[in-house]
Amino acid sequence: MSADDQRALMRDIIRSFLSRSGGRERFRALRHTRPGYDRKHWSELADVGCIGALVPAELGGVGLELGDMAGMLEEFGSGIEPEPVVPVAVAAVRLLSAVPESDLARRLLPALSAGQLIPCVAWQGESDAMPNLHLPACTASGVVSGRCRFVAPADGDGLLVLALRGFERVLCWLPGIPAGASIAADARVDGAFFGDVVLDSVGVARENIAAGPGLNEEAVEAIVAECNVCISAQLLGISRAALEMTLDYLRVREQFGKPIGSFQALQHRAVDMHVKLELARAALGAAVSAPRTSLPVQASRAKARCAETALAICREAVQMHGAMGFADECDVGLLLKRALVLSAWLGNASWHRAHVQRSTAKESAAAWGPESIPTHEPRDWEAMPDEEFRLRVRYVFETEYPRELRNPPRRLRWHECREFYRKLGALGLLALAWPKEHGGAGLGPRKQIIFMEEQDRLGVARAPDMGITMVGPGLIQYGTPEQQRRFLPPILSFDHMWCQGFSEPNAGSDLASLRMRAVREGDEYVLDGAKIWTTFAHDATHMFALARTDRTAKKQAGISVFLVDMKARGITVRTIADIAGHEEFCEVHFSGVRVPADGLLGRENDGWSVAKMLLANERIYLGNPRQAQYALARLDEIVRRLGLGHDAAFADRLTRLRLDVWDLASLFERFAEQVRRGEPLGPDVSILKLFGSETYQRLGELAIEAIGCEAALAGAVAVGSTPDDVMSLFMNSRPSTIYGGSSEVQRNVLAKQVLGLPS
Repeated sequence: MSADDQRALMRDIIRSFLSRSGGRERFRALRHTRPGYDRKHWSELADVGCIGALVPAELGGVGLELGDMAGMLEEFGSGIEPEPVVPVAVAAVRLLSAVPESDLARRLLPALSAGQLIPCVAWQGESDAMPNLHLPACTASGVVSGRCRFVAPADGDGLLVLALRGFERVLCWLPGIPAGASIAADARVDGAFFGDVVLDSVGVARENIAAGPGLNEEAVEAIVAECNVCISAQLLGISRAALEMTLDYLRVREQFGKPIGSFQALQHRAVDMHVKLELARAALGAAVSAPRTSLPVQASRAKARCAETALAICREAVQMHGAMGFADECDVGLLLKRALVLSAWLGNASWHRAHVQRSTAKESAAAWGPESIPTHEPRDWEAMPDEEFRLRVRYVFETEYPRELRNPPRRLRWHECREFYRKLGALGLLALAWPKEHGGAGLGPRKQIIFMEEQDRLGVARAPDMGITMVGPGLIQYGTPEQQRRFLPPILSFDHMWCQGFSEPNAGSDLASLRMRAVREGDEYVLDGAKIWTTFAHDATHMFALARTDRTAKKQAGISVFLVDMKARGITVRTIADIAGHEEFCEVHFSGVRVPADGLLGRENDGWSVAKMLLANERIYLGNPRQAQYALARLDEIVRRLGLGHDAAFADRLTRLRLDVWDLASLFERFAEQVRRGEPLGPDVSILKLFGSETYQRLGELAIEAIGCEAALAGAVAVGSTPDDVMSLFMNSRPSTIYGGSSEVQRNVLAKQVLGLPS
């Protein structure tokens, strides 16, 4: 059984167990009581392996991974499980497991795993947002003294205290409530309690003290990070449950004779909740799979995202339930209050963003040595280790991409970048996601993202690449062998440039309203009509165009896709200047244009199926992190030149956007892996286009805000000692939420086809 299958099975077991144990009603019955959890239920959790999940097998546990525990805790979050699973089964277990050879660990871990022992973990100082890794709140020098707050659980079988003995950290086990200890209970907003513990020279037996290198600062930081990953999983479960409740309510609650879920304003708000949920899932997935060395930063990323998501979704859930949402009997209120507690515990979103910002500021670009220089020949890029791939791609960009074309103020035209992209094609680095049997690189999602990161690090411009991103995948799926032989090689050699003929005057993105017609005459089709907003049609050698082949059919039926040579008689092209003054868009008119019958892609009148596939590929491409990564790299450079990194408010805004880009990249990996497996993309891919384009715009907006009054000037302005056309970043981001289906269209797609909201 694979790790994913094992985790899915464990989650199913937990979900079934929770459904039988009373769920949220049990939480309602236990809130405001002491200890706030049920020991019988705790024992049953131990029996199914939850409490000892992370305990090593040799010490009586199950020996699972962090990802397994996170999967279970997502279910606990959804069901608002009152038992203190994270403090005991994660914090206490990991602290004791850090000193596995100690008598204390050998005694306590088996009992803990069996559900017979519930320690209260005391490691946060009275004023600390997090456990103080440099100087624990308590000291141990024969006796233990100090004050700890936010002790969880507040009631248990004793205190497990992280203390400082001289210059080393130690664990002290204080059974029961020993002399010299006082424990007060701080009521939490969700009806449970944190402990406030004061230790005044409490005696501790030698056998109840454990020390070792496993309790050094880095190790304890990793344990705290694992706790935050698990808290993030609970927050994800809360978010999921709140969204599900809200969608159910929107489908059945009626006003003015219609379900309120049919109102577009509520649909779009629900879509934004769904997008937040999927980004949180992506951030948590990145943290779970992170190596231990980078876990603290990735855990902070997950906690910041999951905390903000849970609070935002729960607030919206209350609002969209109306007056009922503010009634205590409605479960969305329980979810909101639990989200408030978990979001604050062990560092809130602001604290974790600041942690990411501090860590990011310390990073420097990796250098490369002579051993990383590639020979100029195609190779199996996918087989390389990721870091070697990064360094070799970086070398190609450094040595082959013209310096004068770095960070251009507009999209480059075909003739400006053609030679460079031909070199990439010769190296096998042009069609990254195409299968190798069709001449592509066959790269997995991780390497595609590395490639994009290196492009953006150096300011390598995006090519006019419709042939690579849309036509190629369309030909691979729907084309005949002869069409593939004729069209795929020129795309890879950059001899053909393609443009997209979908939108029409007075129709825009409403492809069901297409008017351009194609009439079969013998071995040819005759095309008449017009296309608009056709990017770089004045440079293109070919167009893939939608036309109506059956005028009697309704809506999407009766549409076909054609591969058109732009040199054909009857085609005229008019350029359209955009808001920045660049001539990138075009209007294309067809008057009696003859296309050979073998220019039909797919079957006649089945063009809607082809178009949906092409649009899905367009959305995964337009929603890839490339544009946002590029904008972030530009913004980072502006911040460095102007010294804005020391402005705490600005740094927080920048870090928010950095996390948006990181989480977009993780979400992109999920869809890219789906493509790589040969699975069709569904309507949920619109999430990428929606969030990616809006993130790109927010980065452009912050960039011009960063330069102050200089943003009123046209062209390159002084940014520090270097001129930079910052306004181009802002202007180039504006149409991103329009082309490829506007953000409003993407929200409509997600509302109807993914969330199932009524029309």
